[in-house]
Amino acid sequence: MNTYKKILLATVLAAPATLIAASANAQATNVAIADPDAAIANSKVWAAAQTEIGTTYKPQLDQAKARSEAIAAELQPLYKKLDGNGDNQLNQQEIDAARTARRPEIAQIEAKEKAGQEEIGRMTVQASRARAYAAEQVAGKVNDAVTNVVKARRITLLIRPNAAYFADPAADITPAISTEIDRLIPKVSITPPANWQPGQQRAAAAPGTPAPAAPKAAERPR
Repeated sequence: MNTYKKILLATVLAAPATLIAASANAQATNVAIADPDAAIANSKVWAAAQTEIGTTYKPQLDQAKARSEAIAAELQPLYKKLDGNGDNQLNQQEIDAARTARRPEIAQIEAKEKAGQEEIGRMTVQASRARAYAAEQVAGKVNDAVTNVVKARRITLLIRPNAAYFADPAADITPAISTEIDRLIPKVSITPPANWQPGQQRAAAAPGTPAPAAPKAAERPR
């Protein structure tokens, strides 16, 4: 099943306009880096939400896991037929060669994978919806948490880790942002309203700001 790492959780590190103006008009004397996705993943509120979801929807998640494993076992003989070098895994070259040769196994694999994803998605729809709702609530506090930490530490320039050519570990304020998220929102609900759709809260709070993406229902069998 998906962990946070496989979940496509989209959030924006949007510094307030006042901070952007300050960094543009003055020399940056206190530079820091931060990863907002990691701040969410490492927050206590997010971990608690995942535990609650895992407990609440355990029967459905267990059923989906078992079905995913069964589908993988059903596909294994088809994968093996296309495994030209015998390393028990398919690389892109082997897949491309099978497509070029119009091997029937390719169509069978793709059809079974698609059907499997849809089946597992139906099994986990409630858990996926709960996870997306929790993610949206936490992500909605990221900008406030960033603003508070930036102000408290008098940071004049904040960038993402992948934008830094070099950064001292001490410059990473991601853990501080996680702590601030937990202060701002100690607990989230995993029960979305009946008419809730992903993106509604973020759209209402900040028009034009991308909302967190709902996690995929299940991992594609391999």
